[in-house]
Amino acid sequence: MVTSVNVPDAGELDAMMAAVDQLPFIVAVCEGPDLLLVACNAATRAVLPGRDILGRPIREVIADLAGQQYVDAYHEVYRTGEPVIGRQWRTHIDQPDGSALEMFATFTIVPWLDADGRRRGVIGAGFDVTELARTRLAAEAEADRLRRRYEQSRDVINALQRELLPAGLPVLPGLQVAASYLLADADTAAGGDWFDVVARPDGRVALVVGDVVGHGVTASGVMGQLRAVLQERLDAGAGISEALAAADRFAGRVRAAYAATVCLAVFDAATGELSYCTAGHPAPLLIPAGRDARYLPGTWGVPLGTGGTFPVRTERLAEGDLLLLYTDGILERPGSGRDGTLDSAAELAHVAADAAAGRALRDPETAAERVCTQTLELLVRTGGHADDITLLAAQRVPAVPELTIDLPAEASALRGARGRLADWLTEIGAAEHDVFALQHAVGELATNAIEHGYGGDPRRDVVGIRAGLDRTGTVEVTVTDHGGWQAPQRQPARGRGLALTAQLMRSLRVEPGADGTVATVRHPLARPARLLVRFDEAAVVVPRATELTIAELPGGNEARVRLDGPVDAASAQQVRQELLRRSRGGTVPMTVDLSGVSHLASAGVSALHQVAESHHDDKAPLVLVAATGSPAQRILDLVGLPSSTG
Repeated sequence: MVTSVNVPDAGELDAMMAAVDQLPFIVAVCEGPDLLLVACNAATRAVLPGRDILGRPIREVIADLAGQQYVDAYHEVYRTGEPVIGRQWRTHIDQPDGSALEMFATFTIVPWLDADGRRRGVIGAGFDVTELARTRLAAEAEADRLRRRYEQSRDVINALQRELLPAGLPVLPGLQVAASYLLADADTAAGGDWFDVVARPDGRVALVVGDVVGHGVTASGVMGQLRAVLQERLDAGAGISEALAAADRFAGRVRAAYAATVCLAVFDAATGELSYCTAGHPAPLLIPAGRDARYLPGTWGVPLGTGGTFPVRTERLAEGDLLLLYTDGILERPGSGRDGTLDSAAELAHVAADAAAGRALRDPETAAERVCTQTLELLVRTGGHADDITLLAAQRVPAVPELTIDLPAEASALRGARGRLADWLTEIGAAEHDVFALQHAVGELATNAIEHGYGGDPRRDVVGIRAGLDRTGTVEVTVTDHGGWQAPQRQPARGRGLALTAQLMRSLRVEPGADGTVATVRHPLARPARLLVRFDEAAVVVPRATELTIAELPGGNEARVRLDGPVDAASAQQVRQELLRRSRGGTVPMTVDLSGVSHLASAGVSALHQVAESHHDDKAPLVLVAATGSPAQRILDLVGLPSSTG
């Protein structure tokens, strides 16, 4: 039997291609290892107006998306043959007029195979779901959305966690700081991560990120106490080692604080000098201006309460350099480094550097804010996260000069003065509520000076406004007149200017003199940190790794044990008990192979420290083994637990 096949003629092919061109979604067909774009439809061309598309590599066609993971996704599908699916990815696309169009896309990229099954290229198909995404975002955009979700989605412990973390970050001369805290993507209570920024009396600023083992009210409570201990010592002028020693003594008395880790850095924005200590904590990431990001060397300080010292290293930051402190939740994301091209630490450095340089999403934020928000968004959306994540970024920037305004003693001049004050406050980084308060207070004082203080001499009828930001993050503004005093005409609802100013400002001082009156207000500036439950509904949640298994291996006169699977808060106690049992309480030499550990959390690190302490006899040593590049090996290096590779 012969089956006939109707081959379409040229006219029919043209009609079919015209039909494909009318498909109401984005289609892009790429061929060969360079992924030359060989076909696309009208919807694709509409999204990329004015571009030379066909016959060019996809990397060139969408070069503006290089930092947004699309180009990498196309090449990953061609390399592995595995599809990539994205749901509601936020995207910024450069337009011909120089602007950036924000859209949200849901897409699938699949391999394109020949008839014989050989890989020929890739095909991408996507939908513009911007309206759907904006509708969803608008419904969640109330001012207190994050606070309500944070308190309502968990329990009262989460509210406690929020209260224990800093309410805001100081605005400092020569330094821009930002922070984000992202709650674990799991049905657990808030954890023990924390951050802090302490403006010290000597003009330097202390940056702190720490991690207490576990979750729940105990971890949150201990976190708050450790933060208070460090804050008090740093504010009193203690050095890094002295402050950490105080926290170490506290951890020695409070069992739940055992093996907490801290990265503490002290920075002088005027000189660029940085001192830091990594007490069992991952070392900071430095993103120099115009150069590749790099991790600073660890100082080999030990976790709190484990017994040891807190060595300090020094660096120097140039203007534009950015420092990122973080907790290990950003490194221990499920599936991180799964393609074998970048491990989690390298991936963090790459994404954070793109965010700092503005190569990723085009959000109108400072570099420090972009690093703290976009790094989380871009990394979490590809693989989810199992633990709390805390990021604290600080960038050295040029100090903004003091503001000087001399205006005529006329009410009509006040509007321009308020505008210049607002511009200056925005330039130094003041938040909207502080801009409002200072504008209002200084406006009241200037109005008071115009109405009450003048001398009748046009050369002296000038009101001077001087504003500066001191090294503790407090703005001081003086309003000076050079005249005498004359009671104004009585008007209803007047006379409350000084009282209102006193309510708005931290302090108000009025000093009349023979040559005029000087009114001075002082007001500390703060920007809110971002305390998040999650970024969006589209974040991918990767299934949990397999259950932990503990296998005893042949070892002669020593105990040899292999661990496979996650060593986290759920399994850490089991690991500790089993290792102590098999080593007879630390009296038998033991080798523990951690090469198969898929997730080594801070709770697991604490368990290993406790087992290591039991092997105090040199005749019964504990040896930890981890494969080079494995999750366990990276974490052991970061926290300072000695191990060998195998």
